[in-house]
Amino acid sequence: MTSSFHDQMIAILPRLRVQALSLTRNRAAADDLVQDAVCNALAAQHSFTPGTNFSAWMHRILRNRFISDLRKKRETGNIEDVPASSMAGSGAHEERLMVKELAEAMNRLPADQREALVLVVMQGMSYDELAAATSCAVGTAKSRVFRARRQLATWLYGEERDISTVELRGAVQRLRSRTQARVATAAASV
Repeated sequence: MTSSFHDQMIAILPRLRVQALSLTRNRAAADDLVQDAVCNALAAQHSFTPGTNFSAWMHRILRNRFISDLRKKRETGNIEDVPASSMAGSGAHEERLMVKELAEAMNRLPADQREALVLVVMQGMSYDELAAATSCAVGTAKSRVFRARRQLATWLYGEERDISTVELRGAVQRLRSRTQARVATAAASV
């Protein structure tokens, strides 16, 4: 295995885990999916063309593995299987309710829209990379993200409203910052 391939593989593991968790909605299944995708990628390392988009190649392998597993099992996990502590820190009740409401709304989205939204908003993937990773046209990728944002806005705000990537990232960042501040405060008081 070349050093560059190895380094790229290690660097992308956290992003693969996020995508796997959004697909499976089960932490153990997500870990298994990432492991299987990495094994598939290592076995097919010779088919990767250096200089091309490694991230899109890996996301496609992960997605194809997920689809293959779905066909075998015909069953997926549930977000309820993920411990609540992994989704929200020891924050205020209102923040926990916001995270729970967002998680429920995300679960109601069609799988293709949920996947597109997670990859673009949470992981910062470009529309071109998303299109390559999900084997669709760039316009289709943009449409999936737009429809997911519009549907979330409708469910969360009760009205149609343009919810931009900046707003979603800002909300996610505020929740992360508050959680980190609480964890730091709790650690300092111990």
